[in-house]
Amino acid sequence: MFINKKINVISFGEVLFDVFGSEKKIGGAPLNLALRTASYGFPVSIISAIGNDDDGKVILDFIKENAVDGAGIIVSPQYETGIVQVSLNERGSATYEIKFPSAWDFISADEKIMDTVNKADVFFYGSLACRNDVSQNTLFSILNSNDKMFKVFDVNLRKPFYNIQLLEKLMNKADFIKFNDEEILEIASEMGFKSDDLELNIKFISEKTNTTAICVTLGKHGSILLWNDELYRHEGYPVKVADTVGAGDSFLASLIAKLLSDQNPIDALNFASAVGALVASYSGANPKIENSEIEVFLEQNAV
Repeated sequence: MFINKKINVISFGEVLFDVFGSEKKIGGAPLNLALRTASYGFPVSIISAIGNDDDGKVILDFIKENAVDGAGIIVSPQYETGIVQVSLNERGSATYEIKFPSAWDFISADEKIMDTVNKADVFFYGSLACRNDVSQNTLFSILNSNDKMFKVFDVNLRKPFYNIQLLEKLMNKADFIKFNDEEILEIASEMGFKSDDLELNIKFISEKTNTTAICVTLGKHGSILLWNDELYRHEGYPVKVADTVGAGDSFLASLIAKLLSDQNPIDALNFASAVGALVASYSGANPKIENSEIEVFLEQNAV
């Protein structure tokens, strides 16, 4: 399924529990990215923080069970493991109430973690982990420490935890930026570009941030990818949506894995779209999806 799996991946940021009414499920975009990438057999580590509590122990055990290296997870004696209250509308789209402060707001990096970072080929990071200075400063230290790793910025706008100045700094560090359609329009507008044309917005962000690889997801309408100065579009796959939590994360993890392993943007977009659709058809951010299920889905939906 992948030509090259010898790509070392690190994901940085929040690990937490998503709470749906009385049900709790492990999540957080960086962890979702790590779990999906590891499910394909890539070596994956995560840098985060949990509380010294039952939720933290459950997350740590879950990470180990799913072949993600959790040595970069700090156990905080002071702050609790993160919790997010998730509300779903009639279409399965989610809104979030994110507890502050949480352990992952206080991620620090020791010498061992920095040694791991220096060996990374791919580094996932997002904007939400920057809502507190401690984690934000650690992130920028990491971003400045290894020029060779492929830096993937997953834009996750969660009000009120961002501002345009911070987002510009994060974009300027990236080799690849992933937005949804609402996010890129909001950010480009804040930067002075007033247009509803997504392709023009992609080109504007690319020029302003010197980022040559950008992907914009469009929900059920698919996605647009800028890769090596070419634009590619995928119309998406229709599925019965259980909820959209984590679908974009699995899409991004799958896209990056395919792009860097196989170097074929059309196949990568096709594969990632299938995985994102399959995740949306299940409840929760990290359903188990076998490679055989993805292959069957692609065969059934081949044009």
